[in-house]
Amino acid sequence: MLKRVRELPSLDLLKGFEAAARNLSFTKAAAELFVTQSAISRQVQTLEDQLGVALFRRHHRELRLTEEGQTFYKTTGEVLRLLRDVTGRLGARPAGMLTVTTTVSFAGLWLVPRLNDFRRLHPGIDMRLAATNEIQDLEREGIDLAIRYCTPKAAGRNAVRLFGEVVFPVCSKSVLAGRKLKSPQDLSDHVLLHYDDPERRYPWLSWDVWFELTQTEGVKPAGTLRFSHYDQLMQAAIAGQGIALGRSRFVNHWVKLGKLILPFGKRYRASPADSRAYFIVCPRGAVRPAVAEFSSWLLLQAQAEDAEMAPAALPDARPASDGPR
Repeated sequence: MLKRVRELPSLDLLKGFEAAARNLSFTKAAAELFVTQSAISRQVQTLEDQLGVALFRRHHRELRLTEEGQTFYKTTGEVLRLLRDVTGRLGARPAGMLTVTTTVSFAGLWLVPRLNDFRRLHPGIDMRLAATNEIQDLEREGIDLAIRYCTPKAAGRNAVRLFGEVVFPVCSKSVLAGRKLKSPQDLSDHVLLHYDDPERRYPWLSWDVWFELTQTEGVKPAGTLRFSHYDQLMQAAIAGQGIALGRSRFVNHWVKLGKLILPFGKRYRASPADSRAYFIVCPRGAVRPAVAEFSSWLLLQAQAEDAEMAPAALPDARPASDGPR
């Protein structure tokens, strides 16, 4: 037990407890802090001995906080968050470094091809791009800005909407071999490229959902190819390996270059439900000048692309001929 009221547990014990309480797992906490599971277990046991109370109820394959543990976790989490915030403001990051996180697909297919423009306008801002499909805790990870595809509610009150998207079939010209697709039923005998999404996080990227929206039944493809990453799926479409469901913001560039076409032209375009869109999300607190500059640049890029993608400006990319050339 702590000998005097003023004594506090060590920072390592508090960090170990906070990670275990947040994950409700000693194993996950250990992986996060790069220590062993037994080390986390010892830290929690030491902390409980010092406080004189049980912080967890340990069950078979299950870990739960006691009432005392919940109270201590709430305070510990807030204290550690404040320490990380203050540390960051005191210059833990290199001067001018901008850390941005977004999904792997958005980074590779939309953001990275445009970064030269940002570097040209702001050569003094160094940047770190953390591409991951996991939702990052911006304050805990020291991230300045996130670009997230989600609902307005999930984005948060202070998030800024960047743009939405629509979904439609795309393929290379070689796939059609001069033929014209008049209706979704004509997709029979073509290879369909699928985005592998076992957790159904992006149902609007499923051919089954697209067929339902277009009231199409009985399509029998010549084959299917499945991809765990959307950028791989797009590369397969460009290479002529089949027909894919294209996300407007990711394929617009390739349509302009002629590497992809819209086999149905401007028809059969679907938007995800529940107002999902890309949002700019920043941590709470004051926004650094570099973050403000990057946010403004993102919005200008979005506005420019909106003008390019206006219905009157979008080319009907179907083959001009109905038959062989």
